[in-house]
Amino acid sequence: MLGSIGLGIVGIFVGARVQSTTARWLLPVTLHDPTGLSDLIPAAGRFRIYSVTGSLPRRSADDYRLTVDGAVDQPTTLTLAALRSVLPQAALRRDFQCVTGWRVEDVDWAGVRLRDVLAVAGVQPSATHVVFHSFDGTYTETLSLDQARRDDVLVAHTLQGDPLSRQHGGPARLYVAPMYGYKSLKWLERIEVVTVLDDDTGYWEQRGFDRDAWVGTSNGGQEDPT
Repeated sequence: MLGSIGLGIVGIFVGARVQSTTARWLLPVTLHDPTGLSDLIPAAGRFRIYSVTGSLPRRSADDYRLTVDGAVDQPTTLTLAALRSVLPQAALRRDFQCVTGWRVEDVDWAGVRLRDVLAVAGVQPSATHVVFHSFDGTYTETLSLDQARRDDVLVAHTLQGDPLSRQHGGPARLYVAPMYGYKSLKWLERIEVVTVLDDDTGYWEQRGFDRDAWVGTSNGGQEDPT
């Protein structure tokens, strides 16, 4: 059984850089996956479910709040109801690609474009990047403002037609379609707009992963983006 789990976890590495960076997380007793993304939690549908804390945080739909602050004109707090019905809705069908090599094809995502969330708060001219915080208390990620304003970057609240589950990072998460999955932060709680991005900002960037995680051309990959 352990051997089967190990083979499932290993997947297909996308280059020597990722393999060397992640080797230190290969702990056979704790069954960490080779990205170091988390302890392995039982799969949900076609996905492998990871958490950087080894557990799944919980926030009910009624209690959920998303804060947008930092270098903005008007710090804003949004409820899940506002994300679902007040802001313009958007839908994408895209693959979800993990940096270890596994992929879930043709996933239906729905939510609000991140640029529309940022527009509510009013991004100040001096801003350069966006930092995302998870309510797991540990996970952070970053995007440049240009990346954050792409059409294919969502604050997602729906997956495959159903409300985003706790296992998949609900009630709301980031989904960055053209980048590896570690950029799509789960359990999104805070969007912080910043004027200067510290070098050590971003949970996985601190551990050697690329800040610009374009599928196929980062983390040692040589293929064209898909």
